[in-house]
Amino acid sequence: MVAYAMYERDNRVRRYAEALAKRGDEVDVYVLKQPGQPDRGELNGVRIHRIQTRVHNEKSPFTYLAKLLVFLLRSSAALTINNFRKRYDVIHVHSVPDFEVFAALIPKWMGSKVILDIHDVVPEFYASKFNTSRDSLVFKTLVLLEKLSIAFSDHVIIANHIWQETLLSRSVAPEKCTVVMNYPDIDIFQKKPRTRGNGKFVMVYPGSLNWHQGLDVAIKAFARIAVKFPEAEFHIYGEGGEKKALLDLIRKLNMVDRILFLGMKPMHEIAHVMADADAGVVPKRAASFGDEAFSTKIPEFMAVGVPVIASSTTIDRYYFNDSQILFFKSEDVDDLAAKMETLINDPRLRSRLVEGGDAFVRDNNWDVKRDEYFDLIRSL
Repeated sequence: MVAYAMYERDNRVRRYAEALAKRGDEVDVYVLKQPGQPDRGELNGVRIHRIQTRVHNEKSPFTYLAKLLVFLLRSSAALTINNFRKRYDVIHVHSVPDFEVFAALIPKWMGSKVILDIHDVVPEFYASKFNTSRDSLVFKTLVLLEKLSIAFSDHVIIANHIWQETLLSRSVAPEKCTVVMNYPDIDIFQKKPRTRGNGKFVMVYPGSLNWHQGLDVAIKAFARIAVKFPEAEFHIYGEGGEKKALLDLIRKLNMVDRILFLGMKPMHEIAHVMADADAGVVPKRAASFGDEAFSTKIPEFMAVGVPVIASSTTIDRYYFNDSQILFFKSEDVDDLAAKMETLINDPRLRSRLVEGGDAFVRDNNWDVKRDEYFDLIRSL
């Protein structure tokens, strides 16, 4: 596995790696590290190679690109050296970025099969992150890189069916791609007894702090209901480029005691946090990259038995319905505030949403779906 990500925090990469290790495969992952982490480690049978430190401080596209290129060089060297020692059967590369797949160039020449796993469609991701037009030279160059990366790969995994349609229209043949969604791992995300007995009604957002996630909308909406519900709190777990702006907004709204930033947590810890919440909030902007980016947070909240308020995006309307999620109009602060108030006041609605989420997760979880991934590995 190769991923420009922190392994302990990346649920998708961990699901693949640990499932393979559990069935007896040898798995190495080449990933980022936090300051102070050791270069090597092991978790649940997976060998971790932390080959580059990352701090989320990119102020421009060029800074972001430079870090990606350094990681490409480091991962290419590490893969090549270790491939001479043990000859990898399969190298599974996780995008963003797509061109990271070329880190497997020499191992592929030596016989390794290469999977490109597209978590996010890069041209659209870049356009959202750096406010770039789809008619720009940069966007068109990224589409070309996408095509070259896919052509180099033996197979492509795509994170949802809407993005599969996008990629089929411009970059990949149907027989060369498979959809593997971000299914919850029910060994980790499961209902647990509540450990909190303080009488608070706690809403939780766990994830990246990027503009397209719409956290500013959720903060403004919560501030509107805070006086009416003094027992309510909004807890935010995550890191990202919008953190400073969001903290400034909280101070401006005098919500520092009610809206709490609690940092990033490893997957097992965040599963307990989510299970102890009263509601999950997923406020993505529909007029952005978030409109088609499937949020793992939603089925994970469902798996732990917590009702979800989410914006009405194309992707979430594609997979979910009103019996499973309390939808609000994207970027509409008043509508989100009204939905928060409704959920706090209506325990029967919360129960109905939990039941609807249970039904979805029974058919859509990693235990049910991981054999599709194993079949793909066998086919390669």
